[in-house]
Amino acid sequence: MTHNPNQTHFELFGLPARFKVDVAKLETRYHELQREVHPDRFAAAPQAEQRLSIQLATQVNEAYQALKSPVARAHYLLQLHGVDPQFETNTAMPPDFLDEQLELRESLEAAAQAGDSARLEVLSVRLRGERDALLARVEGQLDERSDWTQAAGTLRQLMFLEKFREEIGAAEERLES
Repeated sequence: MTHNPNQTHFELFGLPARFKVDVAKLETRYHELQREVHPDRFAAAPQAEQRLSIQLATQVNEAYQALKSPVARAHYLLQLHGVDPQFETNTAMPPDFLDEQLELRESLEAAAQAGDSARLEVLSVRLRGERDALLARVEGQLDERSDWTQAAGTLRQLMFLEKFREEIGAAEERLES
């Protein structure tokens, strides 16, 4: 059991530091690492090894969470390259994107008030399409062009869509109950 605190999440999982990852390899490696470092395997070991096992298990879990989600993975890649997406302070968005978001929010509100689950599903499908398009854009920005600044802007848009997706989910849950 070796511990390298300076190892990136990608290195830990034996993956290239790219936005596009082999999800099957990520899953397989996660389960392998979990078996290797699980604290139960070190229950009879000296305290130092037990602590190290807990640290490694935590590192593996944190790395997995960061790499399995495309949005979290993009954020992590930007951090590795010293770019802060400025989620809290930079709210600049393209005007057409903001107009579209306003329209979507109005549609969500109308569908929720009307109890129209079919319209909520249409919004959800539309949102998935927009999310997929932004994910493809951020992949090109990160993996092909190393355009960290543009990728940060696209990631802010993705975060906006993620929040909207949560709102659609909450509206759907309210209709179901």
